[in-house]
Amino acid sequence: MINWGALGVVTIVSLAAGVAIVVLVALALVGLSAREAVGTAGEPVAESFDGTEPVGRASGPAMSPAAGTALAVLCLLAVAAIVVYGLSLVVFHH
Repeated sequence: MINWGALGVVTIVSLAAGVAIVVLVALALVGLSAREAVGTAGEPVAESFDGTEPVGRASGPAMSPAAGTALAVLCLLAVAAIVVYGLSLVVFHH
């Protein structure tokens, strides 16, 4: 017999963990993008082919490189913790 309640809980928790991992990795990439080199007056070093400003490019970094790196490290540590916890449940669950 199928325990539908347990199956529902597993489905919800798996979906939530998957979304959390994707969001945390995306935030880590945003944090690492703060380390992008900037030229004088806050302009990016690389320019587009036709000389126009790239779409979605801010005039300067939203955070300092140190804050971006710290954000990336915290997010990736959280991802590692989620993955290790999930694996420990699979391996050591009685």
